[in-house]
Amino acid sequence: MNLPAIQSASLAALPNISHLFTTRNGGVSQNEYSSLNCSRFSGDDSFRVDENHGRVIKAMGSRRLISLKQVHGNIVFVVNHTWTGQENTEGDGMATTNPGMALAVMTADCAPVLFADPGNRVIGAAHAGWKGALSGITDNVVKEMCALGAERSSITAAIGPAIQQSSYEVGEEFMRHFLDSDGRRCRKFFHFEEEGIYFDLPGYIAMRLAEQGIAHVDCLSQDTCSMEQEFFSYRRSCKRGETDYGRQIGAISLTGG
Repeated sequence: MNLPAIQSASLAALPNISHLFTTRNGGVSQNEYSSLNCSRFSGDDSFRVDENHGRVIKAMGSRRLISLKQVHGNIVFVVNHTWTGQENTEGDGMATTNPGMALAVMTADCAPVLFADPGNRVIGAAHAGWKGALSGITDNVVKEMCALGAERSSITAAIGPAIQQSSYEVGEEFMRHFLDSDGRRCRKFFHFEEEGIYFDLPGYIAMRLAEQGIAHVDCLSQDTCSMEQEFFSYRRSCKRGETDYGRQIGAISLTGG
């Protein structure tokens, strides 16, 4: 793979599955979007974003890159060869049985979650920020995959680069969202220090996946917020007073006939 990208060892070991998690490197965008910005909802030049998408498609060996207008919700779309949805279609999850269609989620601290059941030839993808994770976006992707023929025990999931707990300081109101909605079992995902409270988003997502019967979960450890040379980060940009930021991609597709 010529494009600088990260892979899940668990997904990479599966037959007939192509996937990647991009970094911010290897593209043509400039300034704050340098260089592999993949978001059409940023202020970046659309021609540069098109070129960046083309590089992702080439790296994956796919025919088409499918993405949504992400709204931090729990709506999932089933994508097939008749899909005519445009990138302004609002949703945060997708599932498909069609080869060559790369399901892509854009992130800049939120977690990209990719799913595959290669035996039943079903894949899925979720954009899981804290709101989507709490409202069940990964649960709903699994449900749609099973409706397409996947089996929970056969699904492998990978949680890609995201903001890690050491960078994710939150307030008490944030924590109450989880404790009120999801019970005190969520307390273990909050670490308390003198200077603040820190939330483990990937850990919480992994718990939700396990509760859905997904036994094979690969949780990558890269921290998008602290690794400035490798990733875009919403939180880092906000701390600096920057008005916009790029996004990286997590994408997965079926290969073969």
